[in-house]
Amino acid sequence: MGKKVTKAIFPVAGMGTRFLPATKSVPKEIMTLVDRPLVQYAIDEARAAGIKEFIFVTSRGKGALEDYFDHAPQLEHLLRKKGKDQLLETLQNTNMESGAIAYIRQHKALGLGHAVWCARRLIANEPFAVMLPDDVIAAETPCLQQMVEAHAETGGNMVAAMEVEPEKASSYGMLDIEEDMGQMVKVKGMVEKPKADESPSNLAVIGRYILEPSVLRNLNQIKSGSGGEIQLTDAIARDIEQNGNVYGYRFKGQRFDCGSKSGFLQATVAFGLAREDLRDDLHSYLHSLMQVDKAAQ
Repeated sequence: MGKKVTKAIFPVAGMGTRFLPATKSVPKEIMTLVDRPLVQYAIDEARAAGIKEFIFVTSRGKGALEDYFDHAPQLEHLLRKKGKDQLLETLQNTNMESGAIAYIRQHKALGLGHAVWCARRLIANEPFAVMLPDDVIAAETPCLQQMVEAHAETGGNMVAAMEVEPEKASSYGMLDIEEDMGQMVKVKGMVEKPKADESPSNLAVIGRYILEPSVLRNLNQIKSGSGGEIQLTDAIARDIEQNGNVYGYRFKGQRFDCGSKSGFLQATVAFGLAREDLRDDLHSYLHSLMQVDKAAQ
């Protein structure tokens, strides 16, 4: 049985250069998907999974991200005065209680493994989650909640996995499978960004992890031993060698890569169509676009 997972690390130190010029003044994580910042989707998913402590690994220029989670007394007072209770409730869902949130600076962009390593002193000897806000997942049961429930049975390390086309393997960490148990796979190796014909499977790791503290110790050793970027994949792979306790979890849901412009646009359409207040207008607009497109052909 796995220990309860109550802490999550959110690596948000990236510069978001793919979204320039927007990210010149706005951190990518608070760019809005419909009417909520990207990071709010990750926070809501973490809360649904029972996360109580939120650790953000940030960098220079992320002040707006920190302010987003603060209380806004004047705005709340104004909404209360105007009787806008629904908006007030929406706003209060963005607040973080004092002490629930911590910010750690990553001073050099040395990769995801290094970002997670930066938060090591706040983790202690317990399993923890890592969530990449760029990966937004539409699911009936939030993805991390699915994983936490599965982790309670298995313990060890768990990575969210999804099937990808062979030609896309070079964009992901790919799993080498020892045993396929359906929803879950036991992992015997991980290969970072292999060529299409060299990938050990079609199961790719995406931005949700539940990790044991031993992974942090592995990162410590990798950190002292190599230059350049420090890959989280390498530290998890080392745990396979030492403990044989890494699982891939085929989550139920649709993942959008909001680190890319096309993924962000697709997510905007999908989440817009899922909203009752927006669905009809958006659907009729998209339908009319398709008709114009057909006529042009």
